[in-house]
Amino acid sequence: MKYTAVSLYRKMMDCALKEGMDMAYFNSLKTPYKDLNSLKAVPAEEFFELHERLDDMLGPGFSVRVGQQMKIEDYGVLGLSWRTCSYVGEIFERSERYFKMLSNTYVFRVEKGNPFSVIHLLREPHRRGLELSNEATLSATVVVLRAMTESNISPVQVSFKHSAPSDISGHESAFNCPIHFNQQDYSITYTTTDLEMRTAKADVSINRFLVERVEEETKGLEISANRIARDCENLIIDALPSGIPSIHHIAGLMGMSNRTLARRLAENGVSFRDLIQKAQESIAIDLLKNTSRSIAEIAFETGFSEQSAFNRAFRRWTDQTPIEFRNQQ
Repeated sequence: MKYTAVSLYRKMMDCALKEGMDMAYFNSLKTPYKDLNSLKAVPAEEFFELHERLDDMLGPGFSVRVGQQMKIEDYGVLGLSWRTCSYVGEIFERSERYFKMLSNTYVFRVEKGNPFSVIHLLREPHRRGLELSNEATLSATVVVLRAMTESNISPVQVSFKHSAPSDISGHESAFNCPIHFNQQDYSITYTTTDLEMRTAKADVSINRFLVERVEEETKGLEISANRIARDCENLIIDALPSGIPSIHHIAGLMGMSNRTLARRLAENGVSFRDLIQKAQESIAIDLLKNTSRSIAEIAFETGFSEQSAFNRAFRRWTDQTPIEFRNQQ
């Protein structure tokens, strides 16, 4: 069966609600809004049909407006993995393997050139709703690439296979480049330099973790509680030099809610606070044993703003002061 992720279906409804639609309408559909929390996907044909209905009700350009309101977080852990890619074009290199988390109806293919690269959206339109969905997808591409780079990069050209709607002002605002209709394919073109741009939050270790999460979700596997605890601790260790991270921050990096992360840690018999203290103790002992850094520096590396607080915590962990511990080594 062809399907679309429920997050994309919900986003379309949320955008329509903001434009004045009534919730009662969405709860009268075959897959109603009130049931979405229990679903992961909806039939693709229902998704396309809703695109058609809302375009009729809310006017030309609605699908493009939906695309403009997409956020990386709307794509779940897959979106979070995009944010930490090394460079912009890496998002499309993953498309064939991972986009089935969003839908099994399309894939991207990049035709790289100099000075331009063409990103082809491979999804043939068999109905108007699919044409509209393609508009939303290419519109969202602009938003996602800007979020990845935290810059205002824009495409140099966009092409659609279908005819132009009666009003393309929304398209012009969204793409900010020449727009061509009745073309041979669906595509969006960027300068190759832009696609090779380093992303704003490139992080090899976090990205590797998120890609593993994507792999497991793609295969329908459940991550073990033990692995969650280990990965959480590693992210805490990376974050400590900037201060003690909140569970909200770490859960966000892991693509989870605070509540889900706390529950998964509890399944392994630990709390987030336990992992913070374990990471602090581990780092402190290693630095005291294997480096000549000052106690103040080590306090900073373990997330303490004051050396006195670090000294009290270290005594609580080991029954020794940091100086006593170092002198014994």
